[in-house]
Amino acid sequence: MNFKLNRLSNYEGVKGPLLLIIMDGMGLYRGEKDGYPGNAVDIAAPRNLCRLMKDEKIVTRLKAHGTAVGMPSDRDQGNSEVGHNAMGAGRIFAQGAKLVEDAIESRSLFEGKTWKKIISNSLAAKTPVHFIGLISDGNVHSNISHLTSLIGECDRKGVEEVYVHGLLDGRDVPPVSALRYFGELEDYLWSLRAHAMETGKKRLYLIASGGGRMVTTMDRYEADWSIVERGYNAHTLGEGPLFPDSLTAIRKLRAKETVDDQYLSHWVIHDPDNPDKPLTQIRNGDGVVLFNFRGDRAIEISRAFVEENFKGFQRDHRPDVIYAGMLEYDADTRMPPEYLVEPPAIDRTLSEYLAKNGVSQYAISETQKFGHVTYFWNGNNSAMFNGKIEKWVEIESDRVPFDQAPEMKAGAIASQTIAALQSGKYRFLRLNFPNGDMVGHTGSLRAAVKAVGAVDKAVGRLIEAADKLGGTVIITADHGNCEQMIAVDEKTDRPVMGAGEEYKPQTSHTLNPVPFIIHGPDTGRYELTGIPDPGLGNIASTILLLLGYEKPDDYLEPIIRIRGAKGSRVRVKD
Repeated sequence: MNFKLNRLSNYEGVKGPLLLIIMDGMGLYRGEKDGYPGNAVDIAAPRNLCRLMKDEKIVTRLKAHGTAVGMPSDRDQGNSEVGHNAMGAGRIFAQGAKLVEDAIESRSLFEGKTWKKIISNSLAAKTPVHFIGLISDGNVHSNISHLTSLIGECDRKGVEEVYVHGLLDGRDVPPVSALRYFGELEDYLWSLRAHAMETGKKRLYLIASGGGRMVTTMDRYEADWSIVERGYNAHTLGEGPLFPDSLTAIRKLRAKETVDDQYLSHWVIHDPDNPDKPLTQIRNGDGVVLFNFRGDRAIEISRAFVEENFKGFQRDHRPDVIYAGMLEYDADTRMPPEYLVEPPAIDRTLSEYLAKNGVSQYAISETQKFGHVTYFWNGNNSAMFNGKIEKWVEIESDRVPFDQAPEMKAGAIASQTIAALQSGKYRFLRLNFPNGDMVGHTGSLRAAVKAVGAVDKAVGRLIEAADKLGGTVIITADHGNCEQMIAVDEKTDRPVMGAGEEYKPQTSHTLNPVPFIIHGPDTGRYELTGIPDPGLGNIASTILLLLGYEKPDDYLEPIIRIRGAKGSRVRVKD
């Protein structure tokens, strides 16, 4: 494959280093302008960002959700995974939810060898199929409709026992909404059991365990293995507080803990005939499907099931099961080895082009978003393309609730990036500040305001350092979050009141656009191309232009052009 990049004929590229700053979860609120009290960005009044938005010549908004990042529709929120995929790939690929929907509708999922293996094993050995995953329609990590489709197919094929180990969301959907989703699932499972009784069939289809996603099963980047251990033991051994059904568990734990769904403790459903015994355990010969489609919070629980020499925690019980993910969550490590839907083939990413053209690169973030500027940016590939001219730096995240330390590691990321800029070793550098997303997910507006301030302070330091080196800085975000910390009524576009006199918090991503700013000594030569609805996928070709290269033919158009050049594409040398 030819990775040679053509040089531009009328622009040699920026003189100094090129730095891309990704302010994770910091979008631009686009709803009712007057009186909205939940915009942490506006409340923080970030001095550096406000100045840049006002004074810079190249300032625009990018679409960071829905079809612009490969999601099924423009009603779907963006997220960090698909956002970084789009930025790094320069093209739009069908993503998690869309991939799974297509595979279900076409039935290719059910014709796949892994699904057939799970079903045939269950029928032959009379063993149950277990489903683990997030119960909501947030469409970021999972969708309850995918789960019911899988369970429905189990019923049609004659599988007698199905158990669901469901995780509460409250992050990509309203913070206290689990009863709605678990109620829907309980009703669906009841309908299958009732129909089976009428036809003389056996269908033991039940919810078996669960817990809030931030304390049960869904850790990422090895930030806290105890989260995975807690879920693993609840799902496989039935260890945890026992309740008669999922709705009772949620109600009683809510009354006791008074936290949002995502932080609700783990729980286990007991045997209807013995309240001291769990309903089920995962045993040798069972089938286990993790039906989440997003990779970052699916890798660790997958490793706990499939790795021989597992070291994440003390694994006292390792059942010999057929384990499958909805997708292959890490192509480089082949995790998990078996999966239901083929992942998008994201090839020829920006990083690969740059590495094969000798452009040195640097990527940095803290643990919570390290995989986003590496794995996701590289097209779901966890390996460097050329370790001799690439460097990745991970700063360990603090293990405290994000609303208690909203500054996170922004200062350390800025300091190390400044050192990398000053070293003169790197032509293109990229970083991610996780604050706006991770703190935004807590629902604490006060903490989100502090998070924005911390990011702004770090951005100011980076701008100052880049200016001294004649560098150019791009500032953007991967999706919105902390700019909309209070729920908004879709019909009236007004804030929603919660209990008492308080507003109802919003913890999910948003449908808002994100900023795009270029700061540097050559901005007088640039002008916006006027692309209709530019999105994150247009960033890669813009980076190539700033480095003095023409984009590959199938990359999306750059957001800017060199003043005086004809059209949105710049002529190249013969």
